[in-house]
Amino acid sequence: MSEHKEESESVVGSVMEKISEKIHGHDDSSSSSDSDNEKSAASSAAAAPKEMKAKVFRLFGRETPVHTCLGGGKPADLILWRNKKLSASVLGGATVVWILFEVLEYRLLTFAAYSLIMSLAGLFIFSKASTFIHKSAPNIPEVSIPEDLTIKIARSLCYEINRAFAVLRQIGLGHDLKKFLVVLAGFWFLSIIGSCFSFLTLFYIVFVLLYTLPVLYEKYDDKIDAYAEKASIEAKKYYAIINEKYLSKIPKGPLKEKKSE
Repeated sequence: MSEHKEESESVVGSVMEKISEKIHGHDDSSSSSDSDNEKSAASSAAAAPKEMKAKVFRLFGRETPVHTCLGGGKPADLILWRNKKLSASVLGGATVVWILFEVLEYRLLTFAAYSLIMSLAGLFIFSKASTFIHKSAPNIPEVSIPEDLTIKIARSLCYEINRAFAVLRQIGLGHDLKKFLVVLAGFWFLSIIGSCFSFLTLFYIVFVLLYTLPVLYEKYDDKIDAYAEKASIEAKKYYAIINEKYLSKIPKGPLKEKKSE
């Protein structure tokens, strides 16, 4: 009887072990499936903001920060007021120049000549008098324009001028009506501004805008981009209406026929 009881207990114990193994295996599989579901949900949640970011409208099709769009480096730091003292000094110098030549009506050649006369006379007198007052002569640094920098500036300027000529040539050949209207409106706007301001005042206004607008855009880019998106949608609607009513009815030249021949 005792042996029979031991055998029955061993059988029951083995059965209970198998049942417990199945239960634990089911729990592990369910937990692994739950963890996989959580990972997939987290990955989809992480991918959703990326898609939303990709669909966000940016002014001028900007895909990089404002600092990178401005070329980075010290010029971008200067425009975006990373060094406030240096940026303020440059803006103050430009303001002083504008006041001298536009408000006080100084002439550029006269001002440059008097400035050089006073500077050279002061340096000459101080260098001659240094032997009598027992002081060292002024250390005038040697100034030279780097050749590499001059070549880079000339190349970039040449590239931009050639690209402008290419755009004007395409417009003159009548290949792009939309670009023709935009350039025409731009020149007309410049003619109106040129009749209201002198060249120096216009240059100073552009300089001040260059020192203020990028900083404001970098600070409030989300709001500005939202308003720009609405304005772009409205402009496209009006252009589609004008194109359907007027521009599409303008007869085109035989350019396509010549190309097909």
